[in-house]
Amino acid sequence: MASGIRDRVVIAGMGCTEFGERWDKGPEALMVEAFEEALADAGIGRGDIEAAWLGVALDDMNVGNSALPLATALRLRNIPVTRVENMCATGTEALRAATYAVAAGACDVALALGVEKLKDTGYGGLPLRTKGLANDLWMPYGSAPGTFAQLAGAYTAKHGVEAGDLKRAMAHVSWKSHQNGALNPKAHLRKPVSMETILNAPLIADPLGLFDCCGVSDGAACAIVTTPDIARGLGKDALVSVKAIQLSASNGWESQYGEWDGSYVRNTREAARRAYAEAGVSDPRAEIGMTEVHDCFSVTELVTMEDLGLSDEGRAVFDILDGRFDRDGAIPCQIDGGLKCFGHPVGASGLRMAYEVYGQLLGRAGERQRDRINLGLTHNLGGAPANSVSAVSIFGRLE
Repeated sequence: MASGIRDRVVIAGMGCTEFGERWDKGPEALMVEAFEEALADAGIGRGDIEAAWLGVALDDMNVGNSALPLATALRLRNIPVTRVENMCATGTEALRAATYAVAAGACDVALALGVEKLKDTGYGGLPLRTKGLANDLWMPYGSAPGTFAQLAGAYTAKHGVEAGDLKRAMAHVSWKSHQNGALNPKAHLRKPVSMETILNAPLIADPLGLFDCCGVSDGAACAIVTTPDIARGLGKDALVSVKAIQLSASNGWESQYGEWDGSYVRNTREAARRAYAEAGVSDPRAEIGMTEVHDCFSVTELVTMEDLGLSDEGRAVFDILDGRFDRDGAIPCQIDGGLKCFGHPVGASGLRMAYEVYGQLLGRAGERQRDRINLGLTHNLGGAPANSVSAVSIFGRLE
């Protein structure tokens, strides 16, 4: 693998809206809200931004697949603007593009912004398009809860985990996110929920209950990236560096061959392997101080802990129940509430995860602030376990 982008790009500023049912604002207003916070944080003017990427997964904003709404809403004057979409990894894809542009020397300051306005559409969860290649070939009669319930079934069968242990571990994942979301003023869901309530909730797709599933939200998040030298010239002493951004996409192996047993996500393992190499991480359990992962369903977070190498095979159930990934645990996960409670405006989620890591590294997280964090990891999973794109990013302080 090439030497990568480690420490060649830093985050100059970030912004994130409150996530939730934002009936009062359209996508353009949400973009402005996140952008203004990032611009003030970076300490630059909008005229300093030389290129921008807009991540939107589901909302065409009435202009097809163009990024023109970004340039118009933010009044970005005649710079290149590009729209990207990569399912639930869309926000990270926008950040990857902006980061690579700066690392390559194509521009000095770049913007990545992700936005989604879903509540107005009436979606109660992630929709399945009724037409299109992905739906026609891979899951013509499927649903998101159904495909991830299959992940839970395969995991249980492979590792011989008792159904009750798995159910309690999944409930703990959701309980933890609700506890953390209650401390986050920008989170969509801010009410703690008891383990009893979670365990007794109606089934959606066995073994997934109501509280094992995340919903969708309205919201936007953005990052302004630049070089370390330019950031220091802006008077910034504490710098958050992009250590790695890696993506892995399915090529048909999972669904067309007999080697995959359905109990893990190969793309997460591959993206993590590359990200650790790029960031120089040799022992992730000792070096990664926090994670923000794609908890679209509670079992996804559970399996992801093993896919990232933070739990041994078949042991994530017990690590979760032991509190290893709680806010005060060895490797906190979803300190901000995760997709489950911070919310999931699809195009913004990857950048929202980076926003929490960025705040934690700079000591800005208020009641949620943790110590001992030198490196933070974010993870997105778009699609279904059998046909997915996975993104793993690592951020840390630049000494």
